Amino acid sequence: MGLVVSGLTKRYGDKTVVDDLSFELQKPGVYALLGTNGAGKTTTIRMILGILARDGSQALWNGSPIDTATCNVGYLAEERGLYPKYSLMDQLLYFATLRGLSKSDAKRRIKELAQRLDVEEYLYPGSAPVKFPAFEVKPGARGRAAKTRSQKPMKAEQLSKGNQQKIQLMIALVSDPELIILDEPFSGLDPLNTDLFKSIIREEIAKGKYIIMSSHQMAAVEEFCTDITILDRSRAVLQGNLNNIKKSYGRVNLTLKTEQDITEYIKQSEIEIVSEKEYEYHLKVSGERQANDFLARLIADKVTVITFDLREPSLHEIFVDIAGGENHEPA
Repeated sequence: MGLVVSGLTKRYGDKTVVDDLSFELQKPGVYALLGTNGAGKTTTIRMILGILARDGSQALWNGSPIDTATCNVGYLAEERGLYPKYSLMDQLLYFATLRGLSKSDAKRRIKELAQRLDVEEYLYPGSAPVKFPAFEVKPGARGRAAKTRSQKPMKAEQLSKGNQQKIQLMIALVSDPELIILDEPFSGLDPLNTDLFKSIIREEIAKGKYIIMSSHQMAAVEEFCTDITILDRSRAVLQGNLNNIKKSYGRVNLTLKTEQDITEYIKQSEIEIVSEKEYEYHLKVSGERQANDFLARLIADKVTVITFDLREPSLHEIFVDIAGGENHEPA
């Protein structure tokens, strides 16, 4: 049956930060929970998990109120949740035992994830020895030969932001959870590690996991999600299947590249210019008919068209249209 959230509401005094939110994950896959800063995304996640009390409403997993007894859940929080002064291994073992793993199973699982995320050198002393250079021994002088020393166990404060994010993903996945909640999973990652995280998310999808993802990186979210909720000032302003939502907008975005300036053609056809650069144009058309008529006119006048791409709006463009309108005020 999956996850069912009904009437989720949170108030602080007279201020409502989440207002009567409902959605469902009835099959494995990725559900995107999106919104501007302060729209209520993180509060929603914390209420689902029971970290924050709900003002009425319910969150059910397979028909039962969601908690750690009824659902094996992994949570990657937006804020850093590591203890800076404690060793990484101690923290991983601690969180694994909280999820019910035996020490031997926890160690095995941590080893697997450390290899997958390329963080073994931070967890296992001696796995990456540090070499001192050898000094030349001259007659009558004392020197020292090359040697190695083992690393000491690393602490969270010694890691970069991106490597801390890797450790937190390990904590979220260590119990092989059924439900995975990822709040800004790509925060602090360089392009290589972003791709690494994406590959791991794809692996979890292939295993049949239920995933809620919240992120400001719309292009990354769009790679995975099938259904979305967009929050604006505490309320859901758009919900549904992403493909159906995109179809409802129609194919109105036209990317066009030519070998000459066609600004006058665009104006005469009453087409909106979104942006332009060196004979490359991003245009907004009313639909396929206007776009095709425009192309036919260019061809008739022997204008060389290098690129003609008519498409539905991206998730980024939909988000800006819904949450970034003239009447929008930051929450």
